[in-house]
Amino acid sequence: MQKYGVGLRHTHFPYLENEHSKSQEGVEWFEALLENYMGTFGRPYKMLEKIRADYPIAFHGVSLSIASSEDLNFDYMKKAKELYDNFDPFVTSDHMCWTGHAHSNLHNLLPFAYTEENLDSITEKVMRVQDFYGREMTFENLSAYFTLKNSTMTEAQFLNELANKSGCKILLDFNNVYVNAVNQNFDASEFFEIIDSKNVSQIHLAGYSDLGTHLFDTHSHPVHAEVWQLFKKYCHKFDVPILLEWDEDIPEFPVLEAEVLKAKEIFKGAQL
Repeated sequence: MQKYGVGLRHTHFPYLENEHSKSQEGVEWFEALLENYMGTFGRPYKMLEKIRADYPIAFHGVSLSIASSEDLNFDYMKKAKELYDNFDPFVTSDHMCWTGHAHSNLHNLLPFAYTEENLDSITEKVMRVQDFYGREMTFENLSAYFTLKNSTMTEAQFLNELANKSGCKILLDFNNVYVNAVNQNFDASEFFEIIDSKNVSQIHLAGYSDLGTHLFDTHSHPVHAEVWQLFKKYCHKFDVPILLEWDEDIPEFPVLEAEVLKAKEIFKGAQL
């Protein structure tokens, strides 16, 4: 199993453009942002082919909008499927959210109400997506800055039910759970106690920004101590691939790899 990875969030790879930048001991795979490679065969695509020749990759999307009240966007899905078929990723993921309406993508990951009605609707759409791709989909828990009062279950309960009903998996982002716990005033431990390990296929780790009034999920810092503490406490539940995300102010590759090695050491220690 590919265990420790790094996210490729930009179409240029300054830390992978020469042989000296290859991982020596920590990074075993890379995750690529799906939309950066859809409908193009230019330099970014060629760079991804080069990386794929040396490493397994996963694709992570941000525009499937699975929780939208509108129907699926099959034009988008056809382009995604072409990439999936060409690169054969070992995980194909997106976010459990909606991102706007037809012809009006807000490019934001938006929350929705966790209700039985939405569970039934989204379950049906997830199953159609998986049938179309011929692949199991994985959906990430959302970093949200408000909740909807008409929710009848928690996010963790909703994700468990969705996975059980549709056969999809959960991408468990430790940073998102902590950011939400602080911003929405709940105990992060409760989320990890509820999530069923059999439903989780991947983990994300990242760094947030503290804006004083709230935490902002920027992925522009090293993983914070509080998130590492949650990871240390609960990572033993999930023997799945672990990814370090760093989307802005990206440092040199050795800094990224050091974060990956830290995750590796914490995970090993948690198994003792």
